Amino acid sequence: MNRHKKTIVLVVLLSVCVFIHFYSANSVRVENGYSTNYYPFIGSGFRFLFGWVPFSVGDIVWAVFVLFILRQILLIIRFLVVKKRRVLTKEKVIEVFYSCFKFIAVIYIFFNLFWGINYNRQGIAKQLNLKIDSFSIKELKNMNAVLVIKINEAKQQLISHKTPYPDNKVLFVMTENAYKNLSAKYDFMKYKPRSLKASLWGWVWNYTGFLGYYNPATGEAQVNTTVPKFTQPFTACHEVAHQLGYAKEMEANFVGYLAAAASEDTVFRYSVYTDLFTYANRTLYYADSTAALEYRKLLLPAVISDFKERRKFSLAHTSFLQPIFTSIYSIFLRSNQQPMGMLSYDEVTGFIIAYYKKFGTI
Repeated sequence: MNRHKKTIVLVVLLSVCVFIHFYSANSVRVENGYSTNYYPFIGSGFRFLFGWVPFSVGDIVWAVFVLFILRQILLIIRFLVVKKRRVLTKEKVIEVFYSCFKFIAVIYIFFNLFWGINYNRQGIAKQLNLKIDSFSIKELKNMNAVLVIKINEAKQQLISHKTPYPDNKVLFVMTENAYKNLSAKYDFMKYKPRSLKASLWGWVWNYTGFLGYYNPATGEAQVNTTVPKFTQPFTACHEVAHQLGYAKEMEANFVGYLAAAASEDTVFRYSVYTDLFTYANRTLYYADSTAALEYRKLLLPAVISDFKERRKFSLAHTSFLQPIFTSIYSIFLRSNQQPMGMLSYDEVTGFIIAYYKKFGTI
């Protein structure tokens, strides 16, 4: 490609990137345009294309992408080290810059057009007319107390009925049914067709701390099904929330709660309440550690046993990869309207308290 054509390509790519940036700056425009009119067709289209495939196409795409990046890094190292005597000409520098910019710009455009602009929407708080304010320590303690009751009740039902945890196939059908129940109340929560799958690389995610992820390249939601069973229902609901266009983690957590709470299956309610308690109790711990510990003591022994299992699993898969992935992902979240980074997940507590104040129940 000659210099003139390269310049045109650069100008076009840069123009599209700038357009996306300025379009995304207005949350009302994004909500009323992209998120509620354009994206639903894109999301359902991807799910229609790949949902029927019995394995995760997205995981294959990620594997190819990672291998491609590693190959490029090795080529750069080889050029700089093995062939260090090679003259780094002006033309070579320009060619490398052009290739890098084109690659990054294409990824940025693809990611945003097919999902990422959702980070800038008004979101579920606007749709439910929730006022997300700062909350008091008293309100936080009250939420911990409510969640303790919810967890204990759900666990007692599971024990009394000897309810087994579902296998992957049943779990995904139950998740779809949970959203079906939710959509009866909120029409914008319709989830069809389904594209929810077990990740092929769960054993890798265990060492990075990820329980699941959404792949914008294929519209699939992946669940790490190698982790403790009681955590998986809420993870599935969380990832489906991403599929429906709720990109921010605290919003996906809240929408995942709405779906799990609407489920007819106790395993879903137990899963979501244990997660919400973890976030709310951790938030309380920062303000009043004594009170946080007291609420933990109110949990049933069987619940505490589940928490210990989760902790044991996490410790057994501790590795040098986790802090690296956590740091990288935190940077990604901060660059996408989530200044708290990984702690953005905890911000669901504010949504839950606002919901409880408005509706009187969770």
